Amino acid sequence: MVTRINPSILAADFANLESEFGRIISADLAHVDVMDNHFVPNLTLGLPIVERLLQVSAIPLDIHLMIEDPDRWAPAYAEAGAYSVTFHAEAAADAVGLARRLRQIGARAGIALKPGTPVEPYLELLAEFDQVLVMTVEPGFGGQSFLASTMPKLSVLADAVRASGLDVWLQVDGGITEDTIVQAAEAGADTFVAGSSVFNGNPADRIAALRAAAEAHPHRHG
Repeated sequence: MVTRINPSILAADFANLESEFGRIISADLAHVDVMDNHFVPNLTLGLPIVERLLQVSAIPLDIHLMIEDPDRWAPAYAEAGAYSVTFHAEAAADAVGLARRLRQIGARAGIALKPGTPVEPYLELLAEFDQVLVMTVEPGFGGQSFLASTMPKLSVLADAVRASGLDVWLQVDGGITEDTIVQAAEAGADTFVAGSSVFNGNPADRIAALRAAAEAHPHRHG
């Protein structure tokens, strides 16, 4: 199983983002959190900054939209050149229609679930998505503690993906460290967002350590 480490630039130095991207060149993708102060109680950055980041990043961008009305706004991120665009199930009016639009433009389409959102309604729709993001914290702020209570949901997803034979990435985001990444990998995740645990140190070393920890504990369910 391929293990992907996607550092969250929410933990990077916002005054020096171009150089920060250079520090995570060994990562698979750069995770960019877009928050609108409506869907979540925080405000980060939007499309103009993402467009500029796409011009300077040597690795693809994994956009996570924590915004209201993604049906309206998400396609612009795909059109800008984002490799992957993930929107929240709780915010989308037509999740399948939006995912199809993102794919049509050329981006991978992801759907994100808050910790309290059940996964069952989406199991029969897995073919419509390239990625399912299981939030392991409440969305909106970096530096939160990992919620182990989300792991059963991840295991259900992992078993469904395995049974379907689909190529759907299972991503986790929130509180990912060398310890918690083991729990997430064992539950079935293959794509890991890590912020503080990458940037609070030497990013290349931290990325390598996280990757090694995850690969030592692959998914054992099913």
